[in-house]
Amino acid sequence: MRAVSALVFLAVGVMVVLMYQAVHQELTLRGLKARALESSSQVKQKENDIVQVKMKIQKLNDELVPINTKRDELTKKKEQSAKAAGEADKSLKTCHTEKADAEKKKTDASAALQKVKDEQEAEKKKAQVEIQVLKQQILDRDKALCAFVDQTNEEGR
Repeated sequence: MRAVSALVFLAVGVMVVLMYQAVHQELTLRGLKARALESSSQVKQKENDIVQVKMKIQKLNDELVPINTKRDELTKKKEQSAKAAGEADKSLKTCHTEKADAEKKKTDASAALQKVKDEQEAEKKKAQVEIQVLKQQILDRDKALCAFVDQTNEEGR
């Protein structure tokens, strides 16, 4: 009987251990199941957040399209303005060069005109001197002729 009671005691002990393990495993499984549900809920929440972020990104990208287009237009306008400014500078330099050439020609023409005027004035003075000399010669000749023809003068007779 002792063997039976030891066997019963041993069987009850094994059953208690097995029950303890079963209860322990059941509690562990419930905890794991609860954590799995919580993780699943968190994953769904994160997925929803990701979808919302993607939607916001798409919305921002849609808003960026006209801004990018406007930026491109402004860039083109800036390039055209820079090109126009370069052409204007080039035109201005050409104009300044032409102006300098015109000024030089004007200065040369003024100098040549002044030289001609000076030469003309010198020629005029020279001609006046020659005219005075010729007038004086004519006057002297006329005086000599009058003196020669004069009847009152003895030489004129």
